[in-house]
Order: sequence, then structure tokens, then C-alpha cells
Amino acid sequence: MNKRILLIEDNAQNRYLANFLLEARGWEMVHAEDGPAGVALAGQVEPVLILLDIQLPGMDGYAVARALRADPKHRATPIVAVTSYAMAGDRERCMAAGCNGYIEKPIDPQTFADEVAQFIPGVA
Repeated sequence: MNKRILLIEDNAQNRYLANFLLEARGWEMVHAEDGPAGVALAGQVEPVLILLDIQLPGMDGYAVARALRADPKHRATPIVAVTSYAMAGDRERCMAAGCNGYIEKPIDPQTFADEVAQFIPGVA
């Protein structure tokens, strides 16, 4: 089974925490620090899931999600927004851009890996 998760996140501390929590569960983590790099990397590494920050340099997460959904190779890849955008309408904007889910920051280290696993096909 593919165990690769692509994390598109510009904040080093957020990357470290997500990486630590998910690698502890056996996932292989691949990182991109901005939107354009994330889109390019997704095509190279074929992730089972993409975790996407919305506030990114170069290309925001909404544009990244739309670009990934426009590529037939990524139409079925789950994309989960992991964002501090928690105002009314933000979740809907993420979903409208092509995300399958939404996790608010700051992430909860106790529940984050379980929340992420819900979006990965074949993982209970």
C-alpha cells in the first residue's frame, strides 16, 4: 500500500509537528513549502493524500487545490485543508476549491493522525 502523504505547508514548525505525528503512525512524508512546488511535487510522488495549508506563498491553497483537481492524475486524490482560516465560509471555500476535508490549526496532537487517516482510502 502507498504510504506517502504530501504536506504543502510553508511554516517549519507546522511541518515538523505534522511530520512527527504522521511518521509515528508509519506514513512516509514528503514536503513542499509553497503552492507551485506542491503542485509540481504531487505529480512526481503520487501521494495517497495531500495535506494543504491555505495561506501559502506563490500560490494560495485554493489555487493549489483547483490546479490539482484540473489534473486527471489527482482528481481522486484526497486533499485536506489544514488551515488557521476558521471564519464562517472558510470551510465552504476550501471544499468549493476541491478539498475533501478541513482540519483547523492549531492541530491537536492527540487527534491529528486519526483525523488525517479518515481521509485515506482503505484506512480505518
